[in-house]
Amino acid sequence: MVLTKFLTRIGSDSRGATAVEYGLIISLIVIAMVGGLQAVANANSEQWNRVEAKTTEVMQGN
Repeated sequence: MVLTKFLTRIGSDSRGATAVEYGLIISLIVIAMVGGLQAVANANSEQWNRVEAKTTEVMQGN
């Protein structure tokens, strides 16, 4: 009987719901940011690889 009252009280408690919702929203934002930053990092890396290739080409006199 005591366990039933305890579980009912915990089930009807909504004080932590807002914190959980904010946590989920923040986690989605972080996931999107990581994906976006990864795309920027890949593009940046490709750009520097092109610069290095052109610089090497010019320095070798080709």
